[in-house]
Amino acid sequence: MPAGLKQSSSVVTVGFSATETAANTFTQAEVDLNLSPLDREVFVVLAINIDSDFPDNITNSQTFLRSYLSSTSQTDIPLLSDSNCLSRLTYQVQNVADTCAVQFGSQALETPPSTLEYIGIIATNDFFVGVKGQNNAAAKGMSGKMYGYRAVASADIYAALVQSEVLSA
Repeated sequence: MPAGLKQSSSVVTVGFSATETAANTFTQAEVDLNLSPLDREVFVVLAINIDSDFPDNITNSQTFLRSYLSSTSQTDIPLLSDSNCLSRLTYQVQNVADTCAVQFGSQALETPPSTLEYIGIIATNDFFVGVKGQNNAAAKGMSGKMYGYRAVASADIYAALVQSEVLSA
């Protein structure tokens, strides 16, 4: 348990999804955690699983599909190194003359090693998921689950977490 926090629920699962509004268009969805700011409630993230459609296999083309989960709103797919990006998934298909299609995948660690207490803390009332394809013929989507628990923060820890999250947006 992180210092300054008191667990107030058992582990819960929060589902999420997002689908492009049109092919190759960045689309973001907001997911409400129903946290109580008056009670200084935060969400301690233990693990995230993201599943997404695969990009199209198009002759002589590279196609991509990228998905993410972030504690703040984004204007494009964030890098995993961005402070508020908690998970990211990339699928790529490279097709050369329709004789060979090679598929690549890259994903942030789905389940943290047992040495980590948590992978992130969401201090504001919601989080964001998004998806964006490149060179695909049809709109693609993603879905997933986030695992964690609610906790009550001390006043100084809560203020620092909210300020850090908002200022790094």
